[in-house]
Amino acid sequence: MIAVIDYGAGNLQSVVKALNYIDCDCIITDKKDDILNADGAVLPGVGSFADAMSCMRNSGADKAVLDFVKTGKPFLGICLGLQLLFDGSDESRGVQGLGLLKGSITRIPNQNNTLKIPHMGWNSIDILKNDGIFRDIPQNSYVYFVHSYYLKAESENIVAARTNYGVDIDAAVQYENIYATQFHPEKSGHVGLQILKNFADITRRA
Repeated sequence: MIAVIDYGAGNLQSVVKALNYIDCDCIITDKKDDILNADGAVLPGVGSFADAMSCMRNSGADKAVLDFVKTGKPFLGICLGLQLLFDGSDESRGVQGLGLLKGSITRIPNQNNTLKIPHMGWNSIDILKNDGIFRDIPQNSYVYFVHSYYLKAESENIVAARTNYGVDIDAAVQYENIYATQFHPEKSGHVGLQILKNFADITRRA
């Protein structure tokens, strides 16, 4: 059973629909006990860093995530759910993130107004770790992005995939039991479904 964490913000239904499509049992929950008892947990996210962290603190989801990660069971952050794992974001300066990983979250630079921001659409990814959630995912696969801010990880050791949109973007991370993608696997066709299936398989083996 995978817990899809409901903290009052984020597009939960598309994630649940994708998990159901691959025959993965899941629940939408904001209850700490449900989250901690699950085999895996997913933190979706849309909107602003500050609003998401405010919702998480008000609901207690921040403590639930921190306690869940301590169990060693597999955890997946999606889009803003990746960014929330870090100390903060230039989008909402002074707002403390979950602080589970180290890196900077900054706005995608748009020199000479040559790019559309937010970055919205399909981009290929350079897969650096072909295990974990990227097992059996072909190099240079296309996935779907919607974001204006991007991650530059402090340590390259946690980076699982990169893309380029005017700047090199750390598009996914894998560290111990933490997995996260800047892109939306639930909106990334058969490649995204395979990534979610890989995560579900990891939860079953954990």
